Amino acid sequence: MDERKPWQQLRKPLQLLRRLAVKPPAKLRTWQLTAVSAAVGLVVAAVAIAAAGPWDSSGQRTAERDLAASREAGGGADHAGGAGGGAPNAAPSAPSVLAGLGRSARKAPDAGGKRLADVLRPLMDDEKLGPERSAVVVDVATGERLYGKRSGRAMTPASTTKIATAVAALSALGPDHRLTTKTVIRADSRDVFLVGGGDPTLTARGEGRYVSESASLRELADDTAKALKKRGADRDVSLSYDTSRYSGPPQHPIGPNENIAPVSALMADEGRLDDSSSGPAARTAEPARDAAHNFANLLRERGIVLTADPKSGKAPERAAELARTRSQPLSALVERMLTHSDNDIAEALARETAVAGGEPASFDGAAKAVRARLDKLGLPLDGAKFADGSGLDRDDRLSARLLAALLKHAAGPGRPELRSVVTGLPVAGFTGTLVNRYPDASAGTGVVRAKTGTLTGVNSLAGTVVDPEGRLLAFAFMTTGTTDPQGAQSALDAMASALAGRDD
Repeated sequence: MDERKPWQQLRKPLQLLRRLAVKPPAKLRTWQLTAVSAAVGLVVAAVAIAAAGPWDSSGQRTAERDLAASREAGGGADHAGGAGGGAPNAAPSAPSVLAGLGRSARKAPDAGGKRLADVLRPLMDDEKLGPERSAVVVDVATGERLYGKRSGRAMTPASTTKIATAVAALSALGPDHRLTTKTVIRADSRDVFLVGGGDPTLTARGEGRYVSESASLRELADDTAKALKKRGADRDVSLSYDTSRYSGPPQHPIGPNENIAPVSALMADEGRLDDSSSGPAARTAEPARDAAHNFANLLRERGIVLTADPKSGKAPERAAELARTRSQPLSALVERMLTHSDNDIAEALARETAVAGGEPASFDGAAKAVRARLDKLGLPLDGAKFADGSGLDRDDRLSARLLAALLKHAAGPGRPELRSVVTGLPVAGFTGTLVNRYPDASAGTGVVRAKTGTLTGVNSLAGTVVDPEGRLLAFAFMTTGTTDPQGAQSALDAMASALAGRDD
């Protein structure tokens, strides 16, 4: 009988799956790889369920487990050119997200039988982490702080800011909220308006990743053309596009950048000029205009005769709706944002939080709304400053204490509406911005889930991990002044892996 801890039993299946997914044997066909992945996934799930104990009678965690285990995601990219590329890898999501949630609060030994401070101290002293660093580790079930070093100091968080944006948006709007793009027509006219609803994932593509899941500009054109023909208004049609949902400067303070398009209530495929769906890419300078021109061409293909190319204009308040297309639920958008460090989604969710809070949907209004929402949740905001929703702005300031509190809040049993904050975190060695980090032999591979943060001279990592005793821990590690990005990332990864324990 295997007397190892359940999470130790996972190590070999996880390593096998990762090796096959990232570098399959030459003679292994796609269907064979899929079968192997599925088989290993069943082993992972079986061990996870046994380790986690009974699920809620409501089925809530059962549903979360199934959703988490079914998620697949490929390489993403952080602000400063993090890991990218590679084939999608099946992520062993359920164990690391949910194991500790079903356990009763109890005192357990620290990682590897040592005091946690003794484990982390030499890792925190690594000079690759730069001159300024802070850290905190919290037991999610009890709320006990297990380790802390300058955890209340506000520092530049980089992309870990997205954790705060996600919690604020989900709290303000709910996980089932969807972003709606629609067409309307002025009464007694043939004046049609394409009205942006703040959905950066709206797609004009006919195929590719996320196409079947996202709101479709093509389907909107189908339905709009049918509605116009039914009205007998398919000729001499004028088309305008309405971006009035958002206000303020559309350009992010960092200026034109391949990591983000100008922020607009109307855009298609995040304004990308290639066929990518995540990571850096050349962007259009006018996402709304380009989306509207694309839509105009789709209408023409469907037999609608336009009088001219589309122009900018605000739809009348009493205009009649022709058609609409809706995004995935907010919970799915949050997961996509966190897994791939998607800056466009992050800025949209910050603005939608502003709309819900009655603030202007601008960078400033979004910052006020996010802070107000987190303050309402009772989170520690001392020293916090929100300059944007994505973390691209170096004026952002968050503390490790706040990041851990956000994760604890999202992982706790009392906030199911926030659960996608946890399930969306990249899985070490498997998904998103962590797909090419953590070697097979690492104790953190497949067990650590964490949001990365990377700017020049700034490296951070915040997430969750199940320790050898089955506790779900929330952690946040922040550094400033780093000069060796790869070395800093490796040092942060080593700290998270230390929480997961060792194989011996």
